[in-house]
Amino acid sequence: MNSSHLSIATAMDLPGYFMGGIMLLVVMVFHGAILLQIAKRYEVKTFVLLADKKYSEVGLCFYVSVLCLFLTHIAEILLWGLALYGMKLLPALGQSILFSGSTYTAMGFMEDILPDGWKMLAVIIAFSGMFSFAWTASVMISMTKNFRQAYAKLHMKKLNVSSEIIDRFE
Repeated sequence: MNSSHLSIATAMDLPGYFMGGIMLLVVMVFHGAILLQIAKRYEVKTFVLLADKKYSEVGLCFYVSVLCLFLTHIAEILLWGLALYGMKLLPALGQSILFSGSTYTAMGFMEDILPDGWKMLAVIIAFSGMFSFAWTASVMISMTKNFRQAYAKLHMKKLNVSSEIIDRFE
């Protein structure tokens, strides 16, 4: 490529679109795989715990699962940060991770420090974060059914409601 092709590609942020598209795919596949594991394990575990009438343990399982969901987002911020640093787009790993976190969460507390030709990457990182947060929210909403059921049954038990009525509650 000659210099005019490079400047057109840079002006159109083509490198940012290319790398952003690849990383978006990697992050979304990673996110989906981890969310599926967390949701599956939560559903199976809480189903068994509810059947065994271990209502307090359902709550613990819920909070541990929420922590795992949170850690998934931290891992994705690290993936973006490592990619930015690995492509030598930012000079320091810490700065790359901080920029990724600022952009991924759409908090925007950092300026756009990406070099020319890579500016669109910030938008793609933000899109991946927003999509991931929405996906996580949908999983958390589905998880609350068993959590609420256990919570209600636990309090029915504390109120001395008969076990026959508690067992019918869904």
